[in-house]
Amino acid sequence: MPIAVLRERALARVAGADAAHFLDNLITARTPVEPGAARYGALLTPQGKIVADMIVVATEGGFRLDVPRLALADLLKRLQLYRLRAKVEIGALDDLVVAVAWGGSEPLVDAFAYDDPRLAALGRRFLLPAAEAANIEMVPEAEWQAHRIALGVPEGGTDFLYGDAFPHEADMDQLGGIDFDKGCYVGQEIVSRMQHRGTARTRIIPFALCGPAPAEGTPILAGGKTIGRLGSGVDGRALGLVRLDRLEDARAGGQVVEADGAALVAERPQWAHFAVPGTESAA
Repeated sequence: MPIAVLRERALARVAGADAAHFLDNLITARTPVEPGAARYGALLTPQGKIVADMIVVATEGGFRLDVPRLALADLLKRLQLYRLRAKVEIGALDDLVVAVAWGGSEPLVDAFAYDDPRLAALGRRFLLPAAEAANIEMVPEAEWQAHRIALGVPEGGTDFLYGDAFPHEADMDQLGGIDFDKGCYVGQEIVSRMQHRGTARTRIIPFALCGPAPAEGTPILAGGKTIGRLGSGVDGRALGLVRLDRLEDARAGGQVVEADGAALVAERPQWAHFAVPGTESAA
């Protein structure tokens, strides 16, 4: 079973008597309770855009937030602003790293572990002291990224931009990142409206292509018009944020969908419950 250190992930800590209630009032997911339990969720702007998506993990001493490193500073700043008189402690955990193992039996790693709540195939994650991680035989992080892309799971800051994307556009509603039965949280009204009206026309989906994937941020074109942008990719596959209605128009008009000259074939991930034009209908 391969294991990789995710250098682009960082950790925050939220602890104190009010920690569970504090987080539950802010993020899209219900706060986990049992130590080792993990939930996928996000902090949003009042306008419903993603500030940071994260895996929230319950521990004996509070919560660990497994978050993309590039979003950590803004997340901590906003959590402090919302803190007010709540009895919580908020800060970064610079002495720990996030590792992930996938594809078989659990490796012999003596560390705090939790299952990735987005998708079982994404494997099991570990929090390791940085000094100890150097002594464990790891595979390159690129192998993990190829595995994630093969599953069609988006990564914040790469496949969607913070402060610009709604949770539905980042497929968070498909990957357990939104609890539609919990109480209010920041941006909840916008998210609920998109859910009930079915207005999520933009989605991240996988594309098959021949050869290496074009660079991240490359426009996705159909008939010379931009219908989306590419995110992360490997040879033969890439993820793209695309307008599904414009993808359908391109298919109906017989137009080639391409990025930087590479023809793209839209696919629908097995976990997705929405239709992708040109693929098998959603369940």
